[in-house]
Amino acid sequence: MPAIVGFIQLINVGSSGVFHIGDVYKIMPISAVKTFAGSGSFNTGEKVSVNNAPNTVQMYDNDGVDLPIAFNV
Repeated sequence: MPAIVGFIQLINVGSSGVFHIGDVYKIMPISAVKTFAGSGSFNTGEKVSVNNAPNTVQMYDNDGVDLPIAFNV
């Protein structure tokens, strides 16, 4: 469906970013990332107060492939 698009300000699109305007049939990523982090790692906002005792991230990942992206072109 056609649309009138106003001003656009594009700050940054990384190596695997997706940027589109208008109709899109299919969007598929070309990369995948798995992140491990401890408690209090991804807090956002103003005046965040985190009180954690020393901790570790218990990571055991026995599968070889989590998100195959071999057929995304």
